[in-house]
Amino acid sequence: MNTSCRKYVDIQPGDNKVSITNANDCQLLLDNYNLNNNGPSDGEASTDDYYLTNPGFLATTVTAEDRSIYTWATNAIRNSSDQWKNVYYNVYYTNLILEAGPTLKSSGADQSTQNTIRGSALFLRSLYFWQLAQLYAKPYSVITAGQDPGIPLRLNSDINGKSDRGSIAGTYSQITNDLQEAVSLLPVTSNIATRPNKVAAYALLARVYLSMEDYPNAQVNANAALQLKSDLIDYNSLNVSSGTPFFPRFNKEVIFQAIMSNGQTMMQNVARIDSNLIASYNVNDLRSQVFFQVDVLNGQDKNGNPIIIPNGKHFKGNYEPSSTGNFFDGLAVDELYLIRAECYARSGNISAAMNDLNTLLRKRWLTNTYTDMTATSADDALAKILLERRKELIMRGLRWTDLRRLNKDSRFAKTLTRIVSGLDAFSLPPNDPRYVLLIPQPVIDNSSIAQNLR
Repeated sequence: MNTSCRKYVDIQPGDNKVSITNANDCQLLLDNYNLNNNGPSDGEASTDDYYLTNPGFLATTVTAEDRSIYTWATNAIRNSSDQWKNVYYNVYYTNLILEAGPTLKSSGADQSTQNTIRGSALFLRSLYFWQLAQLYAKPYSVITAGQDPGIPLRLNSDINGKSDRGSIAGTYSQITNDLQEAVSLLPVTSNIATRPNKVAAYALLARVYLSMEDYPNAQVNANAALQLKSDLIDYNSLNVSSGTPFFPRFNKEVIFQAIMSNGQTMMQNVARIDSNLIASYNVNDLRSQVFFQVDVLNGQDKNGNPIIIPNGKHFKGNYEPSSTGNFFDGLAVDELYLIRAECYARSGNISAAMNDLNTLLRKRWLTNTYTDMTATSADDALAKILLERRKELIMRGLRWTDLRRLNKDSRFAKTLTRIVSGLDAFSLPPNDPRYVLLIPQPVIDNSSIAQNLR
């Protein structure tokens, strides 16, 4: 077995390929919750929605690698390939399932079962490819997508197959084509949110097209998803003082349940939410209570002494009801309203844009306190929608992608800054090469894949 290829997917000599003989085998693989978690978190760790206090920055749980990612160091790179490897592990399993198609047919599985299994695997593989592209490939650009390096597209389970990066155009074409096939195969609903369905495929297409700045197609797919599922939680019904207000798991807004890997800099005991972001919530906006909580005791420093952070607030509005850094990065109805609203605004349909925004916000404010927003122009509507998008989708694994695409527009471009006492201030200007993370070192060492430029 070729050593570099073996290490690339981290499968050891003598490993036996999983044997799939029937539809039940495929469903058991699909129902492995590992396929719904371990999404890469370094993009979220690099965003501007949170900060580390000095003691938090020096906490023993935060590694030197974590600090370099947090401060956008030019040479920030993972010496562990987990953020990459775990996702490609999941890709490997989806390929096994896709390759089992003829076996399912010969074993007597009905066409509906075959369709659901194939559609589920295509959906999941597309999600993984898209997640990796947000970190390790440049933002999509119609002008340069044909030349910019994409991500390796592993389309079969042969671990000895050669991997190359191809182009960004090829990466996104594979993702969107597979999702469009998944839409045609999947059932409208599923009996649990960890299983893909037609709504999820439409929703992921809307997210992907938004990241490509293909707003007409993002609108079409967001609309298709919302026609099938438009449930919104009335935040007045939540226990706003709870540390896990969205307990139990799988609230009614969730379309597809997925969580990202544990980000050490985003743990509640070290991460604090940007104070300017917190100040942007109206006093009657229940998200300010549902999403954030004052926490004056913030773990221990490297000497074991308590860390006191007066008036600091941490994030607790996780749709995965957990107090760790494993944040929900799946698909939910609120995101769809914001995607469609943004697309309406960009096409000049101010009335439809504000109607979607107001439909969402009425469910977020204290009863009888919300007055519908209006907009004086399409640009005004767009600015208001993008602000609410940031306030609604905090810690969802989406801010990094939003920064990458919005930085191309001077109206919304932003220079990010970090300040750590005793060190220089750190900054990340719009469209900086560091918006594409370095591929983990073990992958570079054990393959012929080209590293991203600095």
